[in-house]
Amino acid sequence: MARVTIEDCLKKVPGRFRLVHLAIERVKQLKEGAEPLVQADNKEIVLALREIAAGLVTFENIKQLGKKEKTSSPYELTEILKQKSSSK
Repeated sequence: MARVTIEDCLKKVPGRFRLVHLAIERVKQLKEGAEPLVQADNKEIVLALREIAAGLVTFENIKQLGKKEKTSSPYELTEILKQKSSSK
């Protein structure tokens, strides 16, 4: 994939401060396990910038991208299964 530049991102996000804010928010999401929107083998910051440059991450959709279903721990799953089996 071609090298991503700040200028590429600034075409999508007006202002460097806003770009940094958006990129940081996306990096946090990626570190928490959000699915990447582009195929790349880079660190989270580069991946976030690639997504922004591609127009896939915006201020309008950043909150929806961070939402994910609550994952259950193995302990929680065991308790749920115990409750289901005891209710039969």
